[in-house]
Amino acid sequence: MILENLGWPEAKRAKVAQKIVILPLGSFEQHGPHLPFTTDTDIVTGISRALECKRPGKILLLPTLWAGHSTHHLAFPGTLSVRQMPYIHLVVELCGCIAGMGAKKVFLLNGHGGNDVPARAALRELKDRFPGVRFVFASYWSLAVKTIRAVRESELGGIGHACELETSLMLHLHPDRVKMARARRDGPRHADRYRRVDMQHARPAYFVDEFHEMSKSGTIGDPRLATAEKGKRFFDGIVAEVAAFLDAFSKW
Repeated sequence: MILENLGWPEAKRAKVAQKIVILPLGSFEQHGPHLPFTTDTDIVTGISRALECKRPGKILLLPTLWAGHSTHHLAFPGTLSVRQMPYIHLVVELCGCIAGMGAKKVFLLNGHGGNDVPARAALRELKDRFPGVRFVFASYWSLAVKTIRAVRESELGGIGHACELETSLMLHLHPDRVKMARARRDGPRHADRYRRVDMQHARPAYFVDEFHEMSKSGTIGDPRLATAEKGKRFFDGIVAEVAAFLDAFSKW
């Protein structure tokens, strides 16, 4: 069930308490010279729509929150960002509306790494305000580790931002919006495990870098390895692994 397709009478009859409500979190930020600003939003929206198709009776899908916490990308013109504290408040307010509709299980499906810290903080606030509602947050790449590891060809450091993964997914979902002739390998190539950057590497030390300090082009990783065929394999595997999580979450 997709909320934006309903009117209020249908929403009133939706039996929200019996469904998992999904709030996809995206961003509007630079993605190198070859991908559009909406990349994170496009990808997480595509995944969310596919999940709703697979589990139509179990899911109430909300519109994707396109505004993200992207302060670290502001050196690249065109990026639109919400700072951390307002972003926390925004997520809390939206989730509060869903709790008011009677939701008991709410899943924040994240498509942008910068949303991670404020979204987790929002969950703490939501727990205090709505103790009877289960709120869960996860990034799609964290739930789909097996798929990404199996499909990727790049070395560790090749999947970070506007990379092999995201470019392949966009070639699958929106090929007309990808400019592969502009794709270049960029970003840190640290062997130092404390500074290595990759979606599949959890750094043991936390620190903050601005994006232009790590990449001249706005890319981290190797988008030259991206293909539409690989994008479909990534996409299908991600949807299957996130759906498996939703099946487990429905029993919590």
